[in-house]
Amino acid sequence: MAELVKVDKQGQVLIITLNRPEARNAINYDTAVQLAAALDELDANPDVVVGILTGANQTFCSGMDLKAFAKDGQRPYVGDRGFAGICEKPPRKPLIAAIEGYALAGGLEIAMSCDMIIAAETAKFGVPETKRGIVPGSGGLLRLPARVPYVVAMELVLTGDMFSAEQAAQWGLINRVVPEGQALQGALDLAARIQENGPLAVQTAKQVIAESRDWSQAHMFDLQRPRIAHVFTSADAKEGATAFAEKRKPVWQGK
Repeated sequence: MAELVKVDKQGQVLIITLNRPEARNAINYDTAVQLAAALDELDANPDVVVGILTGANQTFCSGMDLKAFAKDGQRPYVGDRGFAGICEKPPRKPLIAAIEGYALAGGLEIAMSCDMIIAAETAKFGVPETKRGIVPGSGGLLRLPARVPYVVAMELVLTGDMFSAEQAAQWGLINRVVPEGQALQGALDLAARIQENGPLAVQTAKQVIAESRDWSQAHMFDLQRPRIAHVFTSADAKEGATAFAEKRKPVWQGK
């Protein structure tokens, strides 16, 4: 099978690259399977704290491979992970999208499945599915209204128009805009700041932030309590306090 998704470990960071440049990194079934496997590797490798998802040849992803869909109805869904092997079940560990070029349709839905987004100033975004007679059903209709103002989400989905990295930043869809060609480095810089912290705490914090969006005020602390209890009794918690007292850098174990 062709290497449609490349994986490169740099220190405690796993860089995952969509690698179909001839198709602007459009997702076919084989690519989705390989991306799901890469995300499994991210979660399973105890030496990795953060993942970065990017695309080859200075573009992120143009969405589902419409040629494969038109030819044989191929839909690139993988088990309970959904579209592209990520949209319905992102990894447990933090994942940063590093975007150059286009993040369109399913490409934007993949980016919104990540926890943070760094984009080049020339990046272009959009959910143009309605222009093709379909809808953005892998997160566009669900995640976009939660990330940008309601009226903006409605306009973007119903018109299918593209928007810029600057607009995405103004609406709060992305973390920051960097010069063209610097998205991956910007993501690496952000990952370096995250990996300085306790990996168990980082992973648990991500879980609670992601799951608590629809918790009620009356029950939110009761729901949080069992999810964070293990952090306060962990070896990392003791190490963090000890390192602070001894004025040294902590040595994390992730447990």
